Parts: sequence; C-alpha cells; structure tokens
Amino acid sequence: MPNPAERNRISQLTSTYGPDEPPRLPLDFGDFLSLLWRLDKHAEDAARVRYYRKCAISLATGLGLTGRSLFRLVEQTAPGQMYVQLPNAPYRGTNRLVDAQDRKAAIAQLAQLRLDVLRIGTYHDQWTVSWPGSGIMDTELRDRVFAVLFAALQGQYENFGRMLLVVDIVLGDLLIGMEHSREISLHQLMAEYDYPNFNDVKVRAAFYSSTA
Repeated sequence: MPNPAERNRISQLTSTYGPDEPPRLPLDFGDFLSLLWRLDKHAEDAARVRYYRKCAISLATGLGLTGRSLFRLVEQTAPGQMYVQLPNAPYRGTNRLVDAQDRKAAIAQLAQLRLDVLRIGTYHDQWTVSWPGSGIMDTELRDRVFAVLFAALQGQYENFGRMLLVVDIVLGDLLIGMEHSREISLHQLMAEYDYPNFNDVKVRAAFYSSTA
C-alpha cells in the first residue's frame, strides 16, 4: 500500500491541474509529463489547450528545461501528439546518439505504460453527470457495477498508481537525466514564471468556457 506521501503525489499526477484542482505539492518532472498528457487529452478544446500549454511552458521554464528538446516539444507539437512525439526526444539535441534507438524504444514503452495508468486513474473525469450503470433497474446488478467502479477500482488503483512514481523516475533519467531533476512550488511558478493564477477570474472563465 502507498504511504500518505505517495498517495498525495499520485493524486496530484492524476488531477486535472485546473483552477479548482491546483497542485498542492511542489511540481516536478512527473507533473510536466501529466500536463503533456492533459494537452493530448483536451486536444479538441482550444481553451484547455491554451491553459495546459501555458502551464507546461511555465513549469518547463521553472524546471530549467528551456532550450532542451522537451521545451521545443511543448512549443511546437500539436496537441494530441505530445506523447506520440515524446520518444523522438533522444534525437533532438542529445549527445548520446550512439544509443538513441534503444532510448527511443524504452521511452515509447514507458510512455505507453504511463498513459495506461493515467487513463485508469482518471476514468471518473468522464462521469460528468452520473456513473455508468447508475440507471440499471436491477438493484443487485447496479450495486455490483458500483462496487467494481468505485470500491474495487479505486482500492486496487492505490497500488497500481505507484507505477506512475516509478515510471516518472526512469523517464526523467532517459529524457533529461535525473542529475538535472528539481522541483518547484506553485507559488514560485506563479510569481516568477507566469503560471496561470487559479484565482484569476479570467483564467477560470477561459478554462471553464468549454466542458470538453
């Protein structure tokens, strides 16, 4: 079972990062990867794309990634293609081209694993009105569906979600080198790196202008 610190970290990595769910813990490379996934997830929503791209660029700057291939990835890659292009990072500005193909294969597999873990952990994002099966007339069957979607899924995910923490460490080593890893508070990001202020009326209005 994850300890409280791990549980809080997993919760942040699977959060929306929206104005009503701002990061409570210092942000690191794992948060950057989650913001890239949010860019892909909301690729058809221009307002969310602007919000998440600004978050990702701000965090990348705060983490010292300016000028690196991952920074250019956020700036230049179309939403919906972030994780597709992530494995190509070893070919962009790296000094380790001798093993770039192997790094690409490892990044592709680990990024796919991260996607799968995130998708399972954010099923509830799509249940905007009611949970799937809530209208089933057979009470016993409805209760079993509820038990799987809530008790069983959430209970098991606490253990499975720890994969995010492990994957992020290895992806960080492959993509930026863990010797460059750091973390930064949301307060500092907003004060120094133009991270969207979740209390700003205009930021909130823009984010919630679409429900996609």
